[in-house]
Amino acid sequence: MARTRFPDEPPLAAWSSGTSLDYMRELVVEWRSRFDWRAQEARLNRFRQFKIALHGIELHFIHQPARSPRAMPLLISHGWPGSIVEFLELIPLLTEHFTVVAPSLPGYTLSFTPGQPRFGTEEIAECFAELMTRLGYERFGVQGGDWGAFIGSRLAARHPERVIGLHLNLLAVRRDPKIPATTPEEAAYLSELKYWLKEETGYQAIQGTKPQTLAYGLTDSPAGLAAWIAEKFRTWSDGGISRDDLLANVSLYWFTGAIGSSFWPYHARWHRPWPFETVTVPTGYAEFPKEILRPPRSLAEKAYTDIRRWTVMPRGGHFAALEEPRALAGEIAAFFSALR
Repeated sequence: MARTRFPDEPPLAAWSSGTSLDYMRELVVEWRSRFDWRAQEARLNRFRQFKIALHGIELHFIHQPARSPRAMPLLISHGWPGSIVEFLELIPLLTEHFTVVAPSLPGYTLSFTPGQPRFGTEEIAECFAELMTRLGYERFGVQGGDWGAFIGSRLAARHPERVIGLHLNLLAVRRDPKIPATTPEEAAYLSELKYWLKEETGYQAIQGTKPQTLAYGLTDSPAGLAAWIAEKFRTWSDGGISRDDLLANVSLYWFTGAIGSSFWPYHARWHRPWPFETVTVPTGYAEFPKEILRPPRSLAEKAYTDIRRWTVMPRGGHFAALEEPRALAGEIAAFFSALR
């Protein structure tokens, strides 16, 4: 990090063309000189953690029991560029009501070994279903955002008899800007979608088509890795993420060398059909105002046919478990309380 060679910055507003140069200079100094990884490691080690051989990989997961032995098991899944760091404040809130199973996604951080098989969301969903079987949970709740929403939706669509309910903080709805709008809400959403597809999906294109090329730079340069991840944390959040949480997440990717393999769900999504048609299990949704896309209920109900709870949250963004853990935990508990 001391030898980081920084680029210049175009004469535009900071962040308008990517991660701000001034911000990155500060972040590298913070990571190198002041960030306390051992403190973050201790936060992780509060929880019961395991590895299990499944589907040709060593899957890492947290398995944290509830206070009640009769509590519902709940599988929670993170996304990209996140990790189990997202759940460090959420899990203690959830164990008031649930026994929590929180895997590191295959190919992500502690679930990565060089040369291992690569998984898309379809394979991850089957791997997680097998994990819950191995743990003795034939029926369980599912919660997720980002790729976790796709994984949870696929799991619920393929194994509805096992999923008690599905709670999401991102809706895995097809992103087709050409569909006709039938309501003002749909028109507003399609306008937002067109902007998103034009201005905010460059990372998806490179991670979905040439992930290996990008992996060289981000595996070799800690500053490059931090810049790639930090821009998403800033753009997709409501400003409620601390530097310590950001750097703990980046550090976990850096120490494990897992950034290249973490791209693989994008490659799979780019080259495969949509991973599910409809979800029929009871579904709940927490709509955070700074989420990357917020489809209206009329469109969501085409994919999720049994929406039981839809709550518009007052603040928070894409990384809801980090930004608003107490609010998210409350929504999850409220949704599943009606399904017990």
